[in-house]
Amino acid sequence: MSDPPLKRASRSAPAGAWPSDRAVDTVTLAYDDRHRRRVRLTTDGGTAFLLDLSRAAVLGDGDGLHLDDGGWIGVHAAVEDVIEVTAGTPDDLARLAWHIGNRHCPAQFVGGRILIRADHVMAEMLRGLGAALQPRRAPFTPESGAYAGGHGHSPTHQET
Repeated sequence: MSDPPLKRASRSAPAGAWPSDRAVDTVTLAYDDRHRRRVRLTTDGGTAFLLDLSRAAVLGDGDGLHLDDGGWIGVHAAVEDVIEVTAGTPDDLARLAWHIGNRHCPAQFVGGRILIRADHVMAEMLRGLGAALQPRRAPFTPESGAYAGGHGHSPTHQET
């Protein structure tokens, strides 16, 4: 007996712009796994499905994936190992942000602090520059960058 056909999600919608009451399941993904166009995924409930977007999208926490059968899958950002970077003054934090960006290190800016992926080389550099560092476990959604084609966390969402 053959397996049932794989469900397919061909559209995404940003958080708040899809009917979350129609969610049939959720999928929890790390940041690297939330920047995709086409990949086989498994929901938190164990159902396999094919993410098959027309172009790559950065999926954010709370976004929705529209299944071809009419259902929706909610996207959750996975908790990851990150480093919280803080400094004594806003000017010092801006200087640290410059050094992080100069090394093309993805960074998330949250209320006077910077989150980066856990990386011992970056941690040593930042300590040497006077940063206060704290290891954390948190969802990671770095800035998409000026050339990503839009603003916010997910400039490439498709219309639903």
